[in-house]
Amino acid sequence: MNDVWLARRLKKVTNRQQDHRDPFQRDRARILHSASFRRLQSKTQVMGSGQSDFYRTRLTHSLEAAQIGSGITAQLRSKEPALCEALLLNSDSLIETICLAHDIGHPPFGHGGEIALNYMMRDHGGFEGNGQTLRIVARLETFSEHFGMNLTRRTLLGLMKYPQLIDTLCKAIKPSTIGNFRQLKADEWHPPKGLYSDDQDIIDWILAPLSQADRTLFQSISCQENALQGKSHHYKTLFKSLDCSIMELADDIAYGIHDLEDAIVTKVVNRDDFDREVIQKLQKIDDVWLKKYSKTLANKLFSDHHHLQKDAIGGLVNYLITAIEITDLNKQNDINFAEPLLRYNATLSTPTAKALQIFKDFVYFYVIKLTSLQRLEYKGQQIVMELFEALSSDPMRLLPSNSAKRWQQAVDDNKNPQRIIADYIAGMTDDYATRLYQSLFSVHGSSTYQLN
Repeated sequence: MNDVWLARRLKKVTNRQQDHRDPFQRDRARILHSASFRRLQSKTQVMGSGQSDFYRTRLTHSLEAAQIGSGITAQLRSKEPALCEALLLNSDSLIETICLAHDIGHPPFGHGGEIALNYMMRDHGGFEGNGQTLRIVARLETFSEHFGMNLTRRTLLGLMKYPQLIDTLCKAIKPSTIGNFRQLKADEWHPPKGLYSDDQDIIDWILAPLSQADRTLFQSISCQENALQGKSHHYKTLFKSLDCSIMELADDIAYGIHDLEDAIVTKVVNRDDFDREVIQKLQKIDDVWLKKYSKTLANKLFSDHHHLQKDAIGGLVNYLITAIEITDLNKQNDINFAEPLLRYNATLSTPTAKALQIFKDFVYFYVIKLTSLQRLEYKGQQIVMELFEALSSDPMRLLPSNSAKRWQQAVDDNKNPQRIIADYIAGMTDDYATRLYQSLFSVHGSSTYQLN
């Protein structure tokens, strides 16, 4: 593995006495000690933040994803020891770091906040949670003056989930601008999953080691409609790095299995729907172990005995993790990556991938799309749009001093000052955004509210 992937954008790094950590252990420490990571404790995962102290938050979800990610790398090392050694997958620190950081860019109120910010930024480069993650770790966090956490190039590549600009991915015809925020239809304003043109310098630095052919292929796009995105059929990227593919599988397992546990234990979903939409579909998959396991799965998950629930969840997670393998993409048609980190991806077998998709679909349609949760998301969506409108009306007056300075600097440099407002709002927790909204718009709002 070329040392170029261990490079940091700010080359001068403080050498501390007797520090024996490897580069990825240092990256992990910077993530764990960042303000952005701490704020995940009060950001919505699936169930509303603050609704119960039992529900998973973005923070606990990220911790679980990191644990699953380390489990995946352990499995891959046992299956492909020589290849993993060559690819530097010989420790858990790298994948844990990427998994811990993968949701740092998500705004308050889940996807409602993301849609709201994308609408408010519609003429200023858009907004997307994964793009914001890269921006935070590589520019905004205060570990360094200009380069955020100053992470290694390989960690940043692993966080680049969709390696193309939003401007390139966005469909040609945008929906009509609304006259009233309350009329915004969420399905029309899902952002394309990509990066900001404001961060082109970061993207160029991360991809600098790639040949032109590799970069062109890595950033290639397709236009396949996604049924879950309603009318927002944007172009989509096709490839991810090896590390990113592991993180995405860990994220999907945590979402599809562990978030399902929240919904079952709190009785948000019922047994009949689960039997029909999950068990019956699992029984049709050509997998002997899965057919046998799914016969008793519902009884365990909907049992009053929590140890049976935990055993069932653990069995599913183990089934998925142990099925993951390293795939050589170059064996597919028209793919010829020279860079090993792009050539190889972690993948699930077809039957196992179908099983995971069944769980993910169930969580989406029977939990996320639940009316009570959609109303909370809608409320958060309104709060974010109102805050953006207020702050952009007079930024130097209403933004906190650090953000106001960055806003003025962007104006002076003829850059994109609206991005500074989006940065500020995206960094808020659900609670912080709600309190700020009340302080600005409620007659009973606190007059002593402190702006950070």
